[in-house]
Amino acid sequence: MVAGLATITPASGFVTIPSAFLIGLAGGGVCYFAVTKLKARFNYDDSLDVFGVHGIGSTIGMLLLGGLASTAVNPAIATTFQRNGVAIPLNGGWAQFGNQAMAVVFTAVFAGLATLVLFKTVDALVGLRVDSEEESLGLDLTQHGERAYSE
Repeated sequence: MVAGLATITPASGFVTIPSAFLIGLAGGGVCYFAVTKLKARFNYDDSLDVFGVHGIGSTIGMLLLGGLASTAVNPAIATTFQRNGVAIPLNGGWAQFGNQAMAVVFTAVFAGLATLVLFKTVDALVGLRVDSEEESLGLDLTQHGERAYSE
């Protein structure tokens, strides 16, 4: 359910109810694949499946929005964007799918670069890793002063 909701969120307000259902259904399937197969294949650390559900789900939602956006649901998308005084409709189709794909790529690159800058800044100021002794003792105890698991 959460995957379906994460997937339809970017398209809410722009698609019909049947389209929303299809987007949610597609998101559920793709997100299930991401958290079971993709994570195992690339062995990345995502204990709460945030990337597999929210990252992959919202990407699928943004792309499908490009094909399914409807001026019947939101008439403003027919006239809001203008180039040289001529309205260019943003309703669903291959052209809008391409626009959405470019936006997804731009967002991923921007977020990746911003994250890299933040990582480098934090690493320079305080470091990203604890020492091996703290890691061995357990971060719950050394960082939070609590024991998460009974021995």
